[in-house]
Amino acid sequence: MKGVVFLGDRKLELMDFPDPAPGPDDVVLEIRASGMCGSDLKYYRASPGGGAAALGFSKGLQGPLIRGHEPCGVVAAVGSNVSPKMARVGMRAMQHHYRGCGVCPHCSTGWMQLCVEGVEEVYGATGHGAHARYMRCPARTLVPLPEELSFETGAAISCGTGTAWGALQRLGLQGDHVIAVFGQGPVGLSATQLAAAMGARVIALDTSADRLARAKEFGAEALINPKETPDVVGAIRDLTHGLGAHLSLDASSSPEARTQAVRCVRTWGKACFVGEGDTVTLDVSNDLLRRQVTLIGSWTFSTVGQAECARYIADRGIDVDRLFTHRWKLEQAEEAYRLFDAQSSGKGVILPN
Repeated sequence: MKGVVFLGDRKLELMDFPDPAPGPDDVVLEIRASGMCGSDLKYYRASPGGGAAALGFSKGLQGPLIRGHEPCGVVAAVGSNVSPKMARVGMRAMQHHYRGCGVCPHCSTGWMQLCVEGVEEVYGATGHGAHARYMRCPARTLVPLPEELSFETGAAISCGTGTAWGALQRLGLQGDHVIAVFGQGPVGLSATQLAAAMGARVIALDTSADRLARAKEFGAEALINPKETPDVVGAIRDLTHGLGAHLSLDASSSPEARTQAVRCVRTWGKACFVGEGDTVTLDVSNDLLRRQVTLIGSWTFSTVGQAECARYIADRGIDVDRLFTHRWKLEQAEEAYRLFDAQSSGKGVILPN
C-alpha cells in the first residue's frame, strides 16, 4: 500500500509499505477518511536536519512514518485475542490516536494520552497513522462510529471536533452562556458549531475575514476581527452588557489572544486554552485571583468523550461534514498539504479508498 510520509521542509512523499497484519490484540482498520489537522504542520514544516525527534519519530520506529491522526474506517481484520464485543470485521469505527499502558488510572478511564507510564504511541506522530489504505492499532483504541454519521464526520471527531467537544465539556457550557471562541480554524470552528447547537451565544474571533464568514454560517452571533478592533476585550464587554463573556476558548495559540481570552471573561468566568505551543503572560492578581477566574488547559478527549461526542452529533443531526472544504485522494496529498500549509482554507480530509 501507499502511505504519506513527511520529509521535512514542507516536502512529502507517497511511499510503499506492506499491508499491515494484526497482532494478537490488534485490528487492521481499512481507512475511509483521514482528516488533516493543524498539529501535523509542525512535522510537515520541520527541518530535515532536526533528526527523528523533530519529525516525530519514536525510538521504536525505524524508517519512514505514515502520517495522519484522524482515522476513521471499517475493521478489516482482528487479532486472535480480540473479543467480538471489542471489535469485529465490518465494524465502523473511529480511532483514539494514543496508546498507553492500558491499565493505569488514566488509561482505564479512556485517557490514554495521560498514561502514568507515559504515552507509548501517538498514531500519525510516533507510530504509523491513517494517511494510507490500512492502519494497524490496538483494538482497545477503537471507538464505534454511529450508523447515522459519515466516515468524514468520524474523522473530524477523532481529533479536531472531539477536541472542541472536550474543551466545552471542561468549561461546563450551558445554553444561557455567552462564549468567546478565539481562532476559527478547524478546532475553533467546531467549538463554534457545537456551542451554538447547545444553545449558547457565540462570539467568534479570527484575523481572517473568510474564517469569520464561515463562523457566522456555523452559528456565531457576533464576529470580531482583532486586526480591525483596537480593544478586543472592550468589544466583548460591549456585547455582554459590560460584564464580559461567561466562558472563553482559545484555539489560536496566539499569546495575545490567550491574554484576551482570560481578560474578556466576567468575574467568576472560565477561560480554556486548547491551542498548542507558544506562551502567555498574565497579571495573576488582576487577571485571575481578584476576579475569581478559572483557567483550564484541555488536551483532546478520552475514548468515552469521543463516543459521547459522536452520539450527541448523531442525535442532534449536526452537520459536521460541512467543516470540510477540501476532499483529496491519497495521490493528491502533496497538493493537499501545500494548500493546508497556507492556513487560508478550511479543513481537508484524505479519502484513501
